[in-house]
Amino acid sequence: MKRLIAFASLLLVALLAAGCATPGTGSSWTTLIDREKGLDNFNRIGDVNWRAEGGAIVGDKGKGGHLVTKKSYKDFELRAEFYAETTTQSGIFFRVTDPRKIGSANAYEANIYDLRPGQEYATGAIVGFASVPVPIIYKAGPPKGGKWNVMEIHAKRDDLKRRVVIHTGTK
Repeated sequence: MKRLIAFASLLLVALLAAGCATPGTGSSWTTLIDREKGLDNFNRIGDVNWRAEGGAIVGDKGKGGHLVTKKSYKDFELRAEFYAETTTQSGIFFRVTDPRKIGSANAYEANIYDLRPGQEYATGAIVGFASVPVPIIYKAGPPKGGKWNVMEIHAKRDDLKRRVVIHTGTK
């Protein structure tokens, strides 16, 4: 199983790990983004202003966009550290069938959206597939926007697991 690490600052971000290729063997991690390094591992889709800034990869401005991995991954574990404002509407898409047209019709989305109208698919849920309990028991108090968060996604064959860890304060 391939192990991937992504470290990004999220404003209007969607990271993508598309599945198709045979994963590498062993238990070593492949770092996709490490602070300000790693944009060269992705194709940029859309009009978001992606750049390295302040020790992270930042995406802002524009109507929307994605960072799409240049390599495909079949079975993987993804650990993503991200910063999102409470109003951020984003996510991590994976098992994407068409990287030129990314959405819930052709991918799973691990949601990053605290204020989603349907709270069962708020931050931490896999939209349309795996909901979170409502009221959301993984959050103490108000949404955790404006803080660093960690999301882990484990995708092996058809078995999908996600673990969301909400950190308060610094990462």
